[in-house]
Amino acid sequence: MFLDAIENTLKIAEKCNVEIPLNNVILPVFEVPEGETLDSYFERLCWEGAKKRFGEDIPENIRERLSYEISVIKQMGFSGYFLIVQDFVNYAKSRGIPVGPGRGSAAGSLVSYVLGITNIEPTRWGLIFERFLNPERVTMPDIDIDFCFERREEVIEYVRNKYGKEHVAQIITFGTMAARASVRDVGRVFGCSI
Repeated sequence: MFLDAIENTLKIAEKCNVEIPLNNVILPVFEVPEGETLDSYFERLCWEGAKKRFGEDIPENIRERLSYEISVIKQMGFSGYFLIVQDFVNYAKSRGIPVGPGRGSAAGSLVSYVLGITNIEPTRWGLIFERFLNPERVTMPDIDIDFCFERREEVIEYVRNKYGKEHVAQIITFGTMAARASVRDVGRVFGCSI
């Protein structure tokens, strides 16, 4: 019986053929209106958003920076990524779910601002787009978004329903402290110098 189990395991293994494509960005499909491509729809939403944020007469420095950021994002193939992120952020806002103003390097993106992903105008604060995304970067940009913890599940459910649960994963980062740093931090809290 034991040999049969081993033999069946081998038969199953021989029937399996899984190829995981590495170094490829695999995003869910973002449906664009008829006659549009991901790039054209992305660009249109950016310019519409710029008019909402800056008025009909968009300042020249904003036009130049936005044109540059749009071109980099399109060149790198990330138009769909930004469309997906703006979709679920704007969904949350439309439902009255509190969304953070933006943090991390994504706050340096004017595209993120005009699409409503962030609420920080980067040129006003001298924030740099290239810290967030530049053509030499080989990985996807990381957009950190804070949703109200009490209603975050509503946003996750929206994304699951719209893009498919197979395209949704929750991740977390845990930080650890070495013993020496832990003792020093505890000492600082209690006013002791170590």
